Amino acid sequence: MIVRLAREQDVSGLFGLAAQVEHWFGPMVEDPGFRDAVGKHIRRSTALVAVSSESDLLGSLLFGAKAPTYHVHWLVVAEKARGKGVGRALMMDAIRRFVRGPGSIEVVTFGADHPGAVASGARVFYERLGFTPAEATAPGPEGGSRQIYRRAVV
Repeated sequence: MIVRLAREQDVSGLFGLAAQVEHWFGPMVEDPGFRDAVGKHIRRSTALVAVSSESDLLGSLLFGAKAPTYHVHWLVVAEKARGKGVGRALMMDAIRRFVRGPGSIEVVTFGADHPGAVASGARVFYERLGFTPAEATAPGPEGGSRQIYRRAVV
C-alpha cells in the first residue's frame, strides 16, 4: 500500500468511496458542498489517498492543516480494506506531513448512541490512535448524534 497526495484523476474513486458510507453520513456524492470540498483539498494538497500495488483506491483522507487546531474533515476506507491498517496509514501520513505542535487534532465522529458508532469501528479506531472523546456537536445530516474526538500534539 502507498499513501500519496490525491490527484484530480482520483476524484471519481473518492466519490465511489463516499458512496460506500452514505448510509452512515447521509448524501455526499451528489452534494455540491462535498464535491467542492474534495476539489479544494486536492488543489491545496491536503487530500491523501491510499492505493494498493494494483492501483486500487483503498481509502482517503481530507485534512485541515491549519495550526494549532488541525481537523480530520473526512476519512474513509473501502469496505474491502477495513481492518487492514489503511486508516492508520492515512492518519500517520497526514500527521507526518501536516502537523506541527503544540496544538491538537480534532475529528467529528459518531456519538456513542449512533448505529454507525459500533458498526463502523470509528470510535475505537480513533481511541487506538490516541484520541479521546470530547464534547458533543451538531447532529449529522442524517440526524444521528456526533461527537468531537481530540488528540493533543506536543
